[in-house]
Amino acid sequence: MLGLFFQVIFQRGARRIGYAVVIALVGAYGWIALRGPQGIQALLDKHKEIRQLEEQNAEAARENERRRAHIRRLKDSQSEQEMEIRKQLKLQKPGETTFILPDSGKPAGNDHE
Repeated sequence: MLGLFFQVIFQRGARRIGYAVVIALVGAYGWIALRGPQGIQALLDKHKEIRQLEEQNAEAARENERRRAHIRRLKDSQSEQEMEIRKQLKLQKPGETTFILPDSGKPAGNDHE
């Protein structure tokens, strides 16, 4: 009778230990999956990269549209064509004065760099 009692307690204890081991293994697997090379941080990095690429795409689309509009103006306007040719070849009409302004990317007056 006492042996049966210990056998029942041991079986219940073994089940509990088995459940605890299974839970621990599932938890460890979850931890590794979330923290590993394809885990949450990698997912966040991918989302950040996707946002950056989408922004670059949008900027490229805006630039393309700006250039298309410029091409349309060149096709439609003789004066626009003349102005572009003169700009490209750095030509000016007699009596015209040309002002050369510093690039907007550089601060004015920093010639010693």
